Amino acid sequence: MIPVPSTLRARESMNLDALTLLLAAASLAGGFLGSLTGLGGGVVIVPVLTLVFGIDLRYAIGASLVSVIATSSAAAAAYVRDGYSNLRVGMFLEVATTLGAVAGTMLARRLPLAAVAIIFGVVLIWSAFLSLRERSGADAGGPPDRLATALRMDSSYPTPAGPQPYHLRRIPLGWLIMAIAGALSGLLGIGSGALKVLAMDQIMRLPFKVSTTTSNFMIGVTAAASAGLYLQRGYIDPALAGPVMLGVLVGATLGTRVLVKARPAVLRVVFVVVLFALGCEMIYHGATGGFSGG
Repeated sequence: MIPVPSTLRARESMNLDALTLLLAAASLAGGFLGSLTGLGGGVVIVPVLTLVFGIDLRYAIGASLVSVIATSSAAAAAYVRDGYSNLRVGMFLEVATTLGAVAGTMLARRLPLAAVAIIFGVVLIWSAFLSLRERSGADAGGPPDRLATALRMDSSYPTPAGPQPYHLRRIPLGWLIMAIAGALSGLLGIGSGALKVLAMDQIMRLPFKVSTTTSNFMIGVTAAASAGLYLQRGYIDPALAGPVMLGVLVGATLGTRVLVKARPAVLRVVFVVVLFALGCEMIYHGATGGFSGG
């Protein structure tokens, strides 16, 4: 039997094949959820790998970053083909998230991850409550954003009644939040899809399906910027990242098929519930030392 890698020591009593299958199954669920909500599978995978499988946080982050790239690769092509993702918005905002991801990765060794986990948990819960707010009619109307018009970001997305046009708002504020999302991605090995979807949905006023699909398009680039540095430091173990990536790919592919037919109201409820649950989990384990391994 092949010896269990150092990153998988927590389940030494379990044989390697069973452990690999469990990792793949957990990653499938994370990929499905990440694709469906635009969150990226990392928000599920990092806590599962560290708290359930007992894997060192740094290696869990490395595997998560690889899985986030897989989620984006599997979901983005389908969403672009179907006309949901806004490529101009995604490429413009990726400048902010990539810069933030590089900065966050460089800070990962200097900041206590327990404190970052608590802050991130608070942000997730705050994001969940903001996502429940109804948009005001006054904000939905008004003149188009001049920057969005100049960059030709306004577009439309398919609906059963035909293409539905939309206009963007508050581009600079959305760009700033994207930079913060990128920094969190580098720090915690997640796609930071929660903040990306929140910025596009609540601040920039993209339709929810456009927000989630464009987030899926973006998270792979954000994760790639961080994954290179983690690979350089030796924190990406192929024995761990392999089954995680494969599970996420299958889950993300299933998620793309469900999202196109799902009702936006249902997606928003799933989004809010997941944000709140993960926020509470991050705060609890950050306060009790669950993320102290970084």
